[in-house]
Amino acid sequence: MQQLLDAAASVFCATGYTAASTNAIAREAGVSPGTLYQFFPNKEAIAIEMGDRLVHEMRETYGEALAPVDPATPLADAIGAAVDRFMTFNTEHPVFFTLMHGPDMPGGITEAHDALHATLVGRIEDLLTSLLPPGTDQAHVRRTAHVCLGVYKVGLELVLGHEGAEREAYVQETKDVLVRYLDPLVGDRLGQPAR
Repeated sequence: MQQLLDAAASVFCATGYTAASTNAIAREAGVSPGTLYQFFPNKEAIAIEMGDRLVHEMRETYGEALAPVDPATPLADAIGAAVDRFMTFNTEHPVFFTLMHGPDMPGGITEAHDALHATLVGRIEDLLTSLLPPGTDQAHVRRTAHVCLGVYKVGLELVLGHEGAEREAYVQETKDVLVRYLDPLVGDRLGQPAR
């Protein structure tokens, strides 16, 4: 089953979900289409199984990445640690971006994506609430969370389109944009020893 999922990930990344076929996935896996059909009735079932596994793993990743921040941690370090975890996950699993953000998301994955997105925005809001000055309007916090996630997604798309040193440069640029955006909002609330 894992061999088929790995092959499907390769095919989905190369051709997109809509253009992929079960024959291409079977060929990539080095098995007959009949063998593939013993495990999955169609490519949507493959994509849904893969999406479920990746969403579960992603939830673990963002749990770590968006844990409460020690007030003595400089903003750049806090953002860097979170971005690195997310970027590492996505560069190790490029099919996650293909399935979750492609124009041709299979139906069963749409709900998983929407739930993941809502949870992720909520976690970013919680983190921002702890960093922004007390009494900051919740609508402002929500907008800030959406902007942070949007900046990250654009950066991720650039990162996935490059390799090596250029990929690392785009990771750093994404971190820099987020730090520059959040620094005036957070002020001196991070990077100070606990009192």
